[in-house]
Amino acid sequence: MSTTTPIRTGIIGYGLSGRVFHAPFIATNPAFSLDLIATGNVDRQAQAREAHPGATIVDTPEALLERAGDLDLVILASPPHVHLAQGIAALEAGAAIVIDKPFVPSVVDAKKLIAKSEETGNAVFVFQNRRWDGDFLTIKKLIRDGALGDVHRFESTFERWGSAKTGLWQETTTIEEGAGITFDLGSHLIDQALQLFGPATVEQAELAIVRGGVSDDDSFISLLHTSGVRSHLTMSRAAAQNGPRFRVLGNKSAYSVYGLDNQEPFLKESRWPGSEGYGITPPSEWGLLGVDGSAEGLAPYPTENGDYPAFYEGVAATIRDGAPSPVDARDSLEVVRIIQRAHEIAANAQQL
Repeated sequence: MSTTTPIRTGIIGYGLSGRVFHAPFIATNPAFSLDLIATGNVDRQAQAREAHPGATIVDTPEALLERAGDLDLVILASPPHVHLAQGIAALEAGAAIVIDKPFVPSVVDAKKLIAKSEETGNAVFVFQNRRWDGDFLTIKKLIRDGALGDVHRFESTFERWGSAKTGLWQETTTIEEGAGITFDLGSHLIDQALQLFGPATVEQAELAIVRGGVSDDDSFISLLHTSGVRSHLTMSRAAAQNGPRFRVLGNKSAYSVYGLDNQEPFLKESRWPGSEGYGITPPSEWGLLGVDGSAEGLAPYPTENGDYPAFYEGVAATIRDGAPSPVDARDSLEVVRIIQRAHEIAANAQQL
């Protein structure tokens, strides 16, 4: 398509995902136009009209999909158990799709969507935005520069604290439908580990329901990569104290960092890309590089700037120029495969 014609875009869902993690990037990137938003919630409809006065608001996903033939891109900011049906409908209508993670609840569904993408020639992108977290980009740089030596262990922790909330799909939807902390935050942690160290198998999986509900809210997964690195991944909604976000151990040095990339809180405060401080980690929050007890000790290491907008820049380049996808859907299929295997291992352990 022409590099001067905006990519006509619709978003299904205007909860946290659609409102915070997708619409701001479409609105601030001139390669796109935000044409349609589907939400049945009256309050969210009002929010969408105020934030995006140029967009048409419709009540249902079906109403948006009926008009998908007039769009170039449909963003599925909807629960994972509807991604397959909505994705196929959009692809068949002639639009590319961005699917929020979790990608889909099963490997079978992932293969169906990828096959439909290949059949129609319309791209499938999975929104693995945390590939562009500043701390993750920092680890990539340290590994690339050889600052850590040969890495043997990668520890990644993403924990929150809070009571169960009724009414949210995440709290009432089953694991079979793609719910639970392993599908949710685990999709990020597994994807990051695979990006850093390559293919892996699940060595151990501990999944638990701590706060009540129907899906896991506390999880630990140990991966063994074919490269020899072990990844220890911890995710929780029931952690009253948080561990380091990352700890990477090499035979030359190590790196650790606490806290989360600041792009999410900025977006929640409507401080969109281009706002002062967006994606920039202050020195007081930099991670530490070095060896405990050595003469050099530990020293703060500058955190790379976070860059979520890069995902949609990549989407635009793929749609307009045929550039490689910023997130290959087959990568996300492997993430789903590992999540399924983790659930199988955990379930088998409970039966012993």
